[in-house]
Amino acid sequence: MCWSATADLVAGTSISAIGVACVAQAHRARDLPLASLPLLLGAHQIIESLVWRSGGGPGPATVAWAVIALPLLPVWVAFGVLLAAPPRVRRRLVVPAAAGLATAAVLAYCLATRTVTADIRGHTLGYVMDLPRSPLIIAGYLLATVGALLLAGDPVLRLLGVLAGAGAVVCAVLWRLEFVSTWCALAAVASVVILGWVRQRPEDSAGLVGRPA
Repeated sequence: MCWSATADLVAGTSISAIGVACVAQAHRARDLPLASLPLLLGAHQIIESLVWRSGGGPGPATVAWAVIALPLLPVWVAFGVLLAAPPRVRRRLVVPAAAGLATAAVLAYCLATRTVTADIRGHTLGYVMDLPRSPLIIAGYLLATVGALLLAGDPVLRLLGVLAGAGAVVCAVLWRLEFVSTWCALAAVASVVILGWVRQRPEDSAGLVGRPA
């Protein structure tokens, strides 16, 4: 989330450009899901610019935003990390992946059976949907996203996990104070870190993008 439609659009376009660079520089096919995460984050910001321009409410842009933020993102991150991880650490990443699937299933069901609305509050957007046992859902979400990154066995991804966890706390506090939305800044930082991760990934003959395994 950003603080205005224009900020969301600019941030989304910039983050998407970083995503294109990440995908273009990925050496291995199994790195592509995580390398393409900035593309998803950029699209998310661009969609939110439409939420701003529509005045919030329960419209199609709000639903599209919620689909990415709620069921899609925990699965994308958890399985992206699992696929990119070396064999020696994959077993421990099964737990975040399972948490991501379970959390996404609950959130997808809620989206299908409940209404999500967006409420413009000054320089912030609030998204409201009735969630059962929300503390448990939040715990599963964080395990699938931040937890997967911290357990990845890669120092750059661990750094990303620390930044994501700390940044989420700061952004959430500012959002609750209805001061300003800063999630787009966190998404931009995360995208730059992922670009650095992609660039330092070694090539191997078994998983080069565009070549047979």
